[in-house]
Amino acid sequence: MRIAFMGTPDFAVPTLDALVEAGHEIVAVYSQPPRPAGRGKALRPSPVHARAEALGIEVRTPLSLRDAEAQLAFAALNLDIAVVAAYGLILPVPILEAPKHGCLNVHGSLLPRWRGAAPVQRAILAGDAVTGVTIMGMEKGLDTGPMYLKGETSVAGKTAGELTDELGRMGARLMVEALERLDGLRPEPQSQSGVTYAAKIEKAEARIDFSQNAEAVERQVRAFNPIPGAFFEIEGERVKVLEADVVKESGEPGTVMDDRLTIACGEGAIAPTIVQRAGRGAMTPGELLRGFAIPAGTRLA
Repeated sequence: MRIAFMGTPDFAVPTLDALVEAGHEIVAVYSQPPRPAGRGKALRPSPVHARAEALGIEVRTPLSLRDAEAQLAFAALNLDIAVVAAYGLILPVPILEAPKHGCLNVHGSLLPRWRGAAPVQRAILAGDAVTGVTIMGMEKGLDTGPMYLKGETSVAGKTAGELTDELGRMGARLMVEALERLDGLRPEPQSQSGVTYAAKIEKAEARIDFSQNAEAVERQVRAFNPIPGAFFEIEGERVKVLEADVVKESGEPGTVMDDRLTIACGEGAIAPTIVQRAGRGAMTPGELLRGFAIPAGTRLA
């Protein structure tokens, strides 16, 4: 099929690769513009942008698709279909209607649960037992379109990074299958019950709230690993908790309970296993404490 691929982060790269491997004609890739990154703030292309260039595919990075010029350029591609995976820009109606078969999206949840920007993190934070991928037809509403295929996986114990990688691979397989079976698939409308919205993650949410029970704090740690990283502050320095176990201890929430950095929560406690100081690499609590004292009884913010 003659396809435009529209995606930006690492989550979308497996789908681009799978479409190429399946023999589809990718006539253009749309991705968000390069952003400043690193200490020098040099412009860095998105993962999809970089991968498309490596594959020799034309890359387009418009700031918006709302203007007539961008819409005419898209329509001129004469597409059979557009495939979208975490693109990050709103697709106006003229874009949605330009391809012969419209636009199909790889969405990282089991719709209608977790429509919106951050379905993986929200599923972990909410304590969902399962999540997955939905291949859906796109329409004007936010992730409201009909569903073509679904895949499911367990959430238990996985970080957002691990789960995103898994769902990216799953979405790639399902999208290739959907395109192979497109003429025979009968899309299913989404139920109007069970709808939830996955709001964009705000950086302030990553500050660990030790007034929660330990299970909720541990989910917070996993939901924000690797980005932006769940953290506490001590003496003006931010310390990220990248991995933690739940332990059956009790104490004043936010209080360090021992020389192993066990921290009391509203109910129970967490025992960090991997932490990170600002500007340093990941390390164990023991390695952290050898160079940065956090004695028992310390209250963490």
